[in-house]
Amino acid sequence: MSIKLSCADFTWPLLTHDQSLALIATLGFKGVDLGIFGNRSHIRPEVIRDDVPMWAGILRERLDQHGLEPADVFLIPNTDFGGMAPNHPDPREREAGREAFTDVLDLACRLEAKGISSTTGLLFDGESPSESLQNAAEELSWRVDQANRHGITVSVEPAVGTNADTPDKALEMLALSPGLKLTLDYCHFVYQGMEQTAPDVLLPHARHFHCRGCAPNRMQVDFDENTIDYARIINKMRDVGYGGWFGVEFVWTAIWNCNQVDNTSETIRFRDLAQAVINGTEHVPFVHTV
Repeated sequence: MSIKLSCADFTWPLLTHDQSLALIATLGFKGVDLGIFGNRSHIRPEVIRDDVPMWAGILRERLDQHGLEPADVFLIPNTDFGGMAPNHPDPREREAGREAFTDVLDLACRLEAKGISSTTGLLFDGESPSESLQNAAEELSWRVDQANRHGITVSVEPAVGTNADTPDKALEMLALSPGLKLTLDYCHFVYQGMEQTAPDVLLPHARHFHCRGCAPNRMQVDFDENTIDYARIINKMRDVGYGGWFGVEFVWTAIWNCNQVDNTSETIRFRDLAQAVINGTEHVPFVHTV
């Protein structure tokens, strides 16, 4: 299967949602990663829950207008990763997270999206790392089963600050929750100082992929400072039969100082690299002349 390129709609939070989609289409992307982030994204879980069918209709109209496919629906129910976490010790928080997921599953079904991304959970006080993963897996397994009924795949993003912040923990999470897949972002491992080959063991389990510039101790950098060899990764994707989307995912947020680059220019630069590797053509990087 061929790898297709998508772009995150949350790359430009200062634009309206429709403007973001128009820009993504103008840049030549065929897919869009729809961010559904509590208190943060253009389209928020606390808003769509008031009328999921209406919001699905609005989003479907916008996607069709710009010729875009829903490459991924990314749910982060709360800006505090602990809120509504799948392994939250408070059952009320877990139930709220389940309700948010159910809303987004309904939205994804109506948009005919093929996958939903979410977070893995946190390491809460009193949990060992293995207990944390086990507790999260119980809820994630329920979500996998619910989504499978509609032909939708659930994946989680192993990330800094979560209970699956290393490749080994991510693999343990997958073993505990059959059918669960990964939304893989090498930046979360390279940022911690790991070798960029360390996440390769996770590629066979990836449903979706995030790309942006990164370096040790710097979550988001420009093309020139990036230390991740995405050409190598795309070739590894081919080796393992990856057929999902390759999502260029720059963000603009104070978290990890991810507001220090020109998101539009860097999205174009990484788009061009990925497209060249996918097409098997030479990539000639843009060079600043002054």
